[in-house]
Amino acid sequence: MRLTNRSSGFTRNQLTLALAAVLLLPAGTAFAQEAGQDAQQEGTDVEETTTPEGAPVQVLDRMVVTGSRISRDTFNSVSPVQVITREETTAAGFSSTAGVLQSNSVTGGSSQINNAYGGFVVNGGPGVNTLSLRGLGATRTLLLLNGRRVSPAGSRGSVGSADLNVLPNMSIDHIEILKDGASSIYGSDAVAGVVNIITKPKVDGVTVDFQHNATADGGGEETRGGIMLGKTGDRWRVSGSMEIYQRAEMTFGDRDWASNCPLPLVGRNADGSYGADDYIDPVTGQPKCWTIDNGGVTINTLGTAYLLGQPGLGSLGYYGTYFPEEWEGGLDFFNRWRPNPGVTQGLAGFEGVDVYGRDSFDPQMLRESLVSPTKNYTGFLEGGFDLQALGDAELYFEGLFHRRESSQNGYLQHTIDYPVGSPLLGDLSWLPRFANAPADGSTNGLPIAARAFVGWGIYKNWQEVDFYRTTLGLRGDLGSEWNYDTYFSYARSDADYYTENRLTDRIARSFDVVPDGAGGFACRNPAGGCVAAPVLTGAVIGGQLPAEYRDWIMDDTRGNTLYTESTFNAGVNGPLFDLPYGTVSAAFGFEYREQKIDDTPDPNSIANNLYGFTASQPTRGTDSVQEAYAEIEVPVLSNLPFAQELTFNFSGRYTDYDSYGDDTTWKVGMLYTPVSWLSLRASRGTSFRAPALFEQFLGATSGFLGANIDPCNNWASRNPSTPRYINCASLNLPNNFNQTNSVTVITRGGAETGLAAETSVAVTAGLVLQPEFPEWFGDLSFAADYYDIKVDNGVARLGGQQVLNLCYDSQPADFSSNAGFCSLASRGPNNALSVTTGYVNISESVVRGWDFTTRYVRDIGPGTFRATALVSNYLTQAGRTFPTDPLRNVTGTVAAPQYTGQLELSYRVKNWFLFGGVDWVESTNDYDYYDEYFDTDYRDTYLMETDDYFTYNTSVQYSGDDWSARVGVRNLSDKQPPIISAYTNTLGNAPLYSGYDFFGRTFFLNLTKSF
Repeated sequence: MRLTNRSSGFTRNQLTLALAAVLLLPAGTAFAQEAGQDAQQEGTDVEETTTPEGAPVQVLDRMVVTGSRISRDTFNSVSPVQVITREETTAAGFSSTAGVLQSNSVTGGSSQINNAYGGFVVNGGPGVNTLSLRGLGATRTLLLLNGRRVSPAGSRGSVGSADLNVLPNMSIDHIEILKDGASSIYGSDAVAGVVNIITKPKVDGVTVDFQHNATADGGGEETRGGIMLGKTGDRWRVSGSMEIYQRAEMTFGDRDWASNCPLPLVGRNADGSYGADDYIDPVTGQPKCWTIDNGGVTINTLGTAYLLGQPGLGSLGYYGTYFPEEWEGGLDFFNRWRPNPGVTQGLAGFEGVDVYGRDSFDPQMLRESLVSPTKNYTGFLEGGFDLQALGDAELYFEGLFHRRESSQNGYLQHTIDYPVGSPLLGDLSWLPRFANAPADGSTNGLPIAARAFVGWGIYKNWQEVDFYRTTLGLRGDLGSEWNYDTYFSYARSDADYYTENRLTDRIARSFDVVPDGAGGFACRNPAGGCVAAPVLTGAVIGGQLPAEYRDWIMDDTRGNTLYTESTFNAGVNGPLFDLPYGTVSAAFGFEYREQKIDDTPDPNSIANNLYGFTASQPTRGTDSVQEAYAEIEVPVLSNLPFAQELTFNFSGRYTDYDSYGDDTTWKVGMLYTPVSWLSLRASRGTSFRAPALFEQFLGATSGFLGANIDPCNNWASRNPSTPRYINCASLNLPNNFNQTNSVTVITRGGAETGLAAETSVAVTAGLVLQPEFPEWFGDLSFAADYYDIKVDNGVARLGGQQVLNLCYDSQPADFSSNAGFCSLASRGPNNALSVTTGYVNISESVVRGWDFTTRYVRDIGPGTFRATALVSNYLTQAGRTFPTDPLRNVTGTVAAPQYTGQLELSYRVKNWFLFGGVDWVESTNDYDYYDEYFDTDYRDTYLMETDDYFTYNTSVQYSGDDWSARVGVRNLSDKQPPIISAYTNTLGNAPLYSGYDFFGRTFFLNLTKSF
């Protein structure tokens, strides 16, 4: 609903370890974090050495992968883990961790919420950046920082996921992505996978870092600067970073593909292009411009009752109205008009227009935010002190502090409802009643004679989000080889959100006028300030509103969202006993979490005093959970013919929510390495997720959808045997009925409607090939992973359109009782339609697919060449709301490609590092989807397909003893997003999908200096 994203060089002896750790090997190796041991920050202990050429390398001292709480000193694990190093992200030109994670192949099957969504209603509020693995949503993806949860942050009532903005970019060493469900290990929201951000384990000295990304066409520039410093003593360590990140606004006018006249592109031309049936504006002789956000805004238009128009203008048609045959003789009736001083007959000064003839494009729309601006301040501090007691324990702490200042510029349509008989109607004071008084009370209860659809221009939203998370912990030895780690963490997100809003009560006062004695009008009650509404004229309809009136009815509204989370965790891990082929290891732990949300909208929003804008009630709720978990790893075979390793992993978790009771989850995994060059593994596990706080307690929120979604529009033209025809006829609606009011949608939280917890089952299976080739050939590795995740009883928000369809397509619809979906849809005065909806449990969601990784490394000349290819194949992304619904697979449709991929090539020679990359999104189309599920072929109606989409990145880095400089280009070929017909969410004619580059060719510079 629219709002009213590689590593250091390696010696030959280190190559096997590096491949296992960096390859994204589904056999699960990763740079590791080790809970409860002396690995600082739960990160990897590293020893820095040098190659013969002098290039620094990393030697991994100890490893444990994100997919397990048990330390492993072998290269493979049961779960697939992808590792992204800081060097890889810098080489590709990313300036933020959010960009890295949202541009990865594993996230490409669905769009990620980023700064291009500033004008849309999203969970977490405008400006938030979230992560959704496997397209299952941000609330089913767990984000960790050094193995501990990153708490939700954001604004408005739907805060429930971690905001990627809060991450300390400069302190990050590498990122581990567990591409497997892990609820039994990490908790309820690790349904689709886990992303673990690992910070640098040890910092000695001072490092400053600067990066600037400049777009070739202007707008959207990124600048990041920071300082990281640290010191290590005999018994203590401390380090931290401070950084500022800023992204400038990019408007629609900054990009030709976005600012060009947005077209419906309806009907296929003889040459295969689209637009044959696009409406030709008789004024310009060109195809009709629509709004850049496909929002259907009308401006420079007057709405009245149906009136006789001037003969001869009938070529403009009429607004979707059916007239009996006896209405003949060239008479033209309209209820929408635009100013035309040349018209002297009918409604003098106005010409009648149909839905196509109405003005909808305003050049001011080009000032809307295509990518909204943000400024982020982030500080990170961590350290530890060796107590030399309690099992050589370390008392450690961690603090993350963040402030986000973000804003969005949007375009606003203003409507002025002139009451019957109002002196402000001027020469049109004779107009008859057009509609009953709107429910918002802006006309003081009087019926409406005329509605002016006016282009207001740009209005602004902005947010100030303060987030911090503090952690205090103790970890050490329990004797023998057992370790313990216990910590307490507290996080708080405090957000103020502001919007320029028009106030209904002020608009109402502006219509209560008396003559001012100077030929104009003044407010009858000027106490407290009041400005009379303007007299209805062509200029007013055209957007020329008095500044005093605009300033009077518009005010800055402020809401506040407070979200807190407290976590206590205690865990132990170590060996249990020895078996003939290895040691059985285990991890046990307990965790308690408490979450609170308190969203208080502006008092005008609570009082429904926002004109044409969402009204919201407070969202307040608390939930807590107690969990106990256990994990055991059993080596069954080792170092035998055809059984180099056979290991089983078992994990289980007991979860008890204060809101939704208790349940258990489990996971069983197997790793089998028959020969040294082949590994096989598989897992099966379950998840249990209680609804997020906002899904439970969201305060009643009202919004608006376009009048065109009313199921009874033009109902008489339908087949009389269809349920929709029968149901609309039963309401005694006119044959030519067309909704003239926006549809009001009221959304409520699910706690009061019996929302239940959701469950899921995840299955994975994979193999890793590491053939042994002659040394001259180099090293080649290949990995393939299959995943199958099924969510039952999943929590989702049922949309207003869905409720209406379920009601009016039922046979017969029950409008008289309080049961069924028709009880959620009601008609008020003038047949204005209201819909009540909210969070419900849907029947089923299924995601299936494959991840493929190939890596090749070879010494060429004096340097090392590395090539990595990643491809994700989304076989199924399907869901249904009710058991009787078909399971509809959207994979391959626009914004849900079946294949996404990345290719990275690098060459390191002495102090130089050369990089080249390709990002790929497969072609998509909606034709097959509509043909299969709706038996409708739109191939000659809409442009609903995109071609394969490639972007190319390149960079070069030179490293000195204590400094480095890198320059590069993203989207080298300046590839623009594809265009489609404006039938779905679009920006201009481009699909709203994060896999396409909206910035164009971007140059970047990165400088680093250590002291």
